[in-house]
Amino acid sequence: MSTLRKPYAVRGDADDPLIQRKWPYPERMSRSPFERDRDRVVGSRAFRRLAGKTQVFSTRTSDHFRSRLTHSIEVAQIAREVASALGLNVELAETLALVHDIGHPPYGHTGERAIDECLQPFGLRFDHNLQALRTVERFEQRYAAHRGLNLTLGVREGIIKHSRDYPADKYPKLAEYFLGRRPPLEAQIIDLVDEVAYLTADLDDGVESKILEVNDLCENLTIFRGFYEFVHRQHPGVEQKYLFHEALQWMQHRLTDDVINNVTRQLEELGIETLEQIREYPYRIAIFSPEIEAMRLEEKRYLYEALYTCGPLDVERKHGVIVIKSLFNYWVKNPSQLPSNYYGDLETEGVPRTVADYIAGMTDSYILDQYGALVTKL
Repeated sequence: MSTLRKPYAVRGDADDPLIQRKWPYPERMSRSPFERDRDRVVGSRAFRRLAGKTQVFSTRTSDHFRSRLTHSIEVAQIAREVASALGLNVELAETLALVHDIGHPPYGHTGERAIDECLQPFGLRFDHNLQALRTVERFEQRYAAHRGLNLTLGVREGIIKHSRDYPADKYPKLAEYFLGRRPPLEAQIIDLVDEVAYLTADLDDGVESKILEVNDLCENLTIFRGFYEFVHRQHPGVEQKYLFHEALQWMQHRLTDDVINNVTRQLEELGIETLEQIREYPYRIAIFSPEIEAMRLEEKRYLYEALYTCGPLDVERKHGVIVIKSLFNYWVKNPSQLPSNYYGDLETEGVPRTVADYIAGMTDSYILDQYGALVTKL
């Protein structure tokens, strides 16, 4: 495991423009700027609310299933390992992993699509990366001098660009975030380690729910089958659930190692040695190897067909769409029924965006409480 920071890593020193904040704030010798950002994220209300937001299964189903919060923690663990091995800025990578899902609404990606559909008739869109930026810049109010968490430029750039790029001509308001240039590797690896985390975790939760079966995984997933057969040979006669969990660990190790090895190979083959070269390269350097990418796509197709769209989850997904769209339409027609602390945003952001912001911040349980209280008026 590397402990030396490479020249292509984000420096994070006093001369690095990526540590700049919108409002000057005295630095502390005991913590780096990105460590302070990490602590600000972890201390935020929006981060705590991730405990009540769906990953795949609602927390109402079982206390053992992952929430957005536990998923984010798992992503951060993997991000630290990958960043350390690649000689990157570990503190920045960890912070980006912890904050990457902070803009997700209730009901996971289903909720994101529902809000987006609600906004489109008003000429607006919902993007959870941009919502994460709005969350840390506008909705967290913990300081007397300003709104937001006052995070560094490096973290704010990584929040919006860790999983996609934004064309400068379509997003002029994001001009300060180096649009048209690739993000640092610390941000690029977040999308990959996010995949590593959920490709293993969703199998775990799927089997725990009894929707997925281990034997079926062996029949359909190349990467899992190989490790399960290996573990079975190593531990004959051991109960299946223990073999399953150990196979998942081996699978996660293989995916993580592929991120480390393939990024290293990409850097060497492309002759990239500096952060500036990473930014100027026309494509993202952090990608899976062709072999693992094929297995990843195989598993994503399987999860979509066997888990994400299965009967029990489909029922909850459809109910979530009804809840979100019903409440959105109600509050758009009756903005005076919003909490009073949103009245100022009605003037500056407009009614549809303000309603979307309010809904996006809710947990699954809170939005159901709101729906129950208003269902007779909807």
